[in-house]
Amino acid sequence: MRRLGELEAVIMDRLWAVDGSATVRDVFEQLQQERHIAYTTVMSTMDNLFRKGFLDRERDGRAYRYRTLTSRAAYRAELMQQALGTETDHEAVLTHFVGQLSEDERQRLQAVLQRSADARGEP
Repeated sequence: MRRLGELEAVIMDRLWAVDGSATVRDVFEQLQQERHIAYTTVMSTMDNLFRKGFLDRERDGRAYRYRTLTSRAAYRAELMQQALGTETDHEAVLTHFVGQLSEDERQRLQAVLQRSADARGEP
């Protein structure tokens, strides 16, 4: 999975915030409240996201309705996996990562690891 560019990330965040489905006009109107942006810029960026496999689309009248093909969590997990995959010393990276977590985040990570082990039938 490729990394998202700046505007691509903003658009994907907007789509994830509205349950993953919107038209170019919907996204354009939201973005225009915060920044000066052209409709065609939003349209071409959403088309690029479609071509890259981040979005699917179907006709909705004369326009397309775009739908996300991955969740925000799945995308971020893939980025983390890619970052880990490029490093030869996985243990060092994981040690630094865990060391930067708050106590609450560490407890949530432990709970996730336990659920994952339980699902695989590990002790």
